[in-house]
Amino acid sequence: MEQSTFLRKGLLYLQPKKTAMPEIPFPVDTWNRQFEQNDASGILTFFLQYFGGKIAFSSSMGAEDQVITHMISRINPKTSIFTLDTGRLFPETCDLIQSTGVRYGINIKVYFPDTAKVEEMVTGKGINLFYESVENRKLCCHIRKIEPLKRAFSGLSAWVSGLRKSQSVTRNGIQTVEWDETNRLVKINPLASWTEEQVWNYIKENKIPYNPLHSKGYPSIGCMPCTRAIFPGEDIRAGRWWWENSDSRECGLHVKE
Repeated sequence: MEQSTFLRKGLLYLQPKKTAMPEIPFPVDTWNRQFEQNDASGILTFFLQYFGGKIAFSSSMGAEDQVITHMISRINPKTSIFTLDTGRLFPETCDLIQSTGVRYGINIKVYFPDTAKVEEMVTGKGINLFYESVENRKLCCHIRKIEPLKRAFSGLSAWVSGLRKSQSVTRNGIQTVEWDETNRLVKINPLASWTEEQVWNYIKENKIPYNPLHSKGYPSIGCMPCTRAIFPGEDIRAGRWWWENSDSRECGLHVKE
């Protein structure tokens, strides 16, 4: 932080200068009040129309994401939907990308990590470096997820995610509409207030395709080496990076700076 000086009783003092907060170019607070009582489909309808071709849905192919894909296909099937293939996904996830595209007649764009950066990381730190430290794991997530995500965000003004407040302790403060300062985009979480029961009721009612691993004890599915089935009574994200403390179990896609 910048500092300025001032004189008081013959002594020179340092005083931090007040720096202006970055301006948010969209009425995020107003939108949150506006959509406090709206359903997820209504929220999506508004923002898909508002941003037009400048909005995209980032799907990890999870249960919540499948709900949103179903809604988007009914509202505007031409909406851009993309996913990230880290190179370490479960085969079931890859199958779901294909079957979802066929079911809804859409093209889910797949972004991949930079091959040279992956090779350099693996050569220097090992193919399963993420088990060694949180720093290594975050490096792997950054190369395999964050960098491809930034490419996917090019030219956008807003993005949609499938986050819910009750998914984990790191997500209980999310809002329906947020300002993503890291990427300078509006972030819409239409299912922010949904429960897990609501998600699965919607999937069953609408016969939405979902990852079969969900039925085998995997409520949250990421990369294969970093995901395990959970035990009865465990938090739904306990199977993600289970060797770490719960407050560090985010890949960086949804971390606020």
